[in-house]
Amino acid sequence: MQNLEPILIFITVAEMGSFTHAADSLGIQKGRASTAVRKLEEDIGVRLLHRTTRSVQLTEDGRVFHARARDLLAEVDDLHSMFASDQVALRGRLRVDLPSELARTTIVPALPTFMATYPELELEMSSTDRQVDLVQEGFDCVLRLGPIGDETLIARPLGKLRMINAASPAYLARHGVPRSLDDLQHQEHRVVHFARTLGAKPYGWEYPHGDGYARLQLRGALHVNSVQAYEAAGVAGLGLIQAPLLGIGSYLESGALIEFLPDFQHRPLDVSLVVAHRRNLSRRVRAFMKWIETVLAPHLE
Repeated sequence: MQNLEPILIFITVAEMGSFTHAADSLGIQKGRASTAVRKLEEDIGVRLLHRTTRSVQLTEDGRVFHARARDLLAEVDDLHSMFASDQVALRGRLRVDLPSELARTTIVPALPTFMATYPELELEMSSTDRQVDLVQEGFDCVLRLGPIGDETLIARPLGKLRMINAASPAYLARHGVPRSLDDLQHQEHRVVHFARTLGAKPYGWEYPHGDGYARLQLRGALHVNSVQAYEAAGVAGLGLIQAPLLGIGSYLESGALIEFLPDFQHRPLDVSLVVAHRRNLSRRVRAFMKWIETVLAPHLE
């Protein structure tokens, strides 16, 4: 399918907004990517991209061509995999993004089995607590915690993570163990604030209320944007935290953290696999998604 290579290069450049990033993603030279797109434009007789020194954007014709080209590649991929046996080796590059703590505690430890099953697959794994842009950053699949937000994305819900209220023994010795929501305020408890973007308004302390959930705004001197830093701050006695049991289970078992107010937990955290286009799932992506579901199933409600 060599004739489709310029189309694949064009789609990647258009979605990543950069010849350099697209070339890196595809594992080719930037000059080759630029030449391929220029030749494609000459062949079809229209300009597909506006190029400046700082950005690459689709023209109106480019937007129409991009939509049709994506459908074409999806159909070709479906044809390739239609009669392929599950025993046929998976090849190529797979680019995924995972929440940092799930990657550390659960997915990476299980990864040797996946890599041994598909030894010819090249896996690029990002591990971050921010919400990446699937299209602009060229991800095939991401594992996302919490609400999806972007209705243009395709999400496959996997289940929910149980959330725990926890604090260190040293912190509770100083401030007292809260037995009620009123204690959180009367005992002048402090929380560790987590936000993906530093400077954002604190989310608050969430608890069940009626048919839904409400929040208490509690004081806190520390704001973090990393899950690992959030958990470490709780262990260090810097404040109360609300975190998934899957991430802090070992701290609870060792006594480094103690659970409190078990009847007033944060809502369970949604776990979803997210892709940009339902019709563009290669065998590589499908295999990875199936494996992730198997790995996470024992930990989800």
